Amino acid sequence: SGNIGEWRGGSAVYTWEEVQRHCHRSDQWLVIDRKVYNITQWAKRHPGGIRVISHFAGEDATEAFVAFHPDPNFVRKFLKPLLIGELAPTEPSQDHGKNAALVQDFQALRDRVEKEGLLRARPLFFSLYLGHILLLEALALGLLWVWGTSWSITLLCSLMLATSQAQAGWLQHDYGHLSVCKKSSWNHVLHKFVIGHLKGASANWWNHRHFQHHAKPSVFSKDPDVNSLHVFVLGDKQPVEYGIKKLKYMPYHHQHQYFFLSKFLNTFHGFLYRITSTSIEHIKAMYVIPIFSFCLSWTSTTYSSVFHHPDIPDHVFTSELGGEISYQLNVDLILFLPMIEFLESHWFVWVTQMNHLPMDIDHERHQDWLTMQLSATCNIEQSTFNDWFSGHLNFQIEHHLFPTMPRHNYHLVAPLVRALCEKHGLSYQVKTLQKAIIDVVRSLKKSGDLWLDAYLHK
Repeated sequence: SGNIGEWRGGSAVYTWEEVQRHCHRSDQWLVIDRKVYNITQWAKRHPGGIRVISHFAGEDATEAFVAFHPDPNFVRKFLKPLLIGELAPTEPSQDHGKNAALVQDFQALRDRVEKEGLLRARPLFFSLYLGHILLLEALALGLLWVWGTSWSITLLCSLMLATSQAQAGWLQHDYGHLSVCKKSSWNHVLHKFVIGHLKGASANWWNHRHFQHHAKPSVFSKDPDVNSLHVFVLGDKQPVEYGIKKLKYMPYHHQHQYFFLSKFLNTFHGFLYRITSTSIEHIKAMYVIPIFSFCLSWTSTTYSSVFHHPDIPDHVFTSELGGEISYQLNVDLILFLPMIEFLESHWFVWVTQMNHLPMDIDHERHQDWLTMQLSATCNIEQSTFNDWFSGHLNFQIEHHLFPTMPRHNYHLVAPLVRALCEKHGLSYQVKTLQKAIIDVVRSLKKSGDLWLDAYLHK
């Protein structure tokens, strides 16, 4: 399709201008190591999802290809049938005027990382990590079983279970990035176990969204994490664009205040999602209510021996599927599960947003891998608590640069990344935990003020 280029030694050659024309949903080319591939049909079967690979249509995807695939040589065999030619000898290896020296230096750093074994995981680390999650779960339920459901015990156990759930979130993140086991298949199996059985969420849903986030972090229309569904305006440009167009879906100049309210809504959403998501991942919406009823019944029955109050009568719910589903309506249970979700949702939101929300959020700028990740991420100071509390995502820069690197090696590569940034004059931001949290609110207020000014005066 399109311009077939010129022929050189039996192979078609193309210019960047020709490649960049093929960036549409029905016509997609990309470049890896100067080889040009037509991925139009393959994108639909891409294991990482159609969107993440489509984000690089018409571009050089070499750095992303290497970053996402633990074994690039294995993946290359799937690329062979897609090969349609290569870049012309007169064309640079990088597109959109990227700094060739910077790209080469980062590739040299990656080669060093691989040579020093920093992409290899320590199984004992992750085994102990999973063990401490399961131990917290067992201790919390054991306390409820032995000591009952007094408010003090309920609050303590809610804190313990919220902690285990937050830590399980970081662990599923490790497996999802293929950074634990040598074989990708084992990572996939364990990822589904942790996120599905310990977290009650969908592995496919997580992969679909999270890989896009890493491929194009904080890029509007490509990173789903900055798609706020008009609830917030983010960065410096979106607020002005909304203001000029007189868009006012929400009172954005107050978004730094209702941001806190949004986490209460997230608690309710998360509570329902955990109960229903795994069961209804591929089921139409018309089945949500009956399945939710069944899952709520199952949950209540499971915990009834722990949260039993004989003075509270049983209630009966009639399912749309037919028949009666009996469950015990228990006040402690109704409060207990949302309390866990409330604590965990705060934990999750602050950790995931403090590294990104105050950073650059913009439209596509076609930056090289290092520059793009640095503009969208920052680090939080290292400490034993910060490492544990954030699942080592306080090393967000290193995680984004090397997404398949096991987290226990981030601190080893961090000095090398910092040195590379100093060499090329790139900003390498490190904040205290307190400042990072405060900056989340400040950035929301700044964006809200920009919107208000544009709305009133432009």
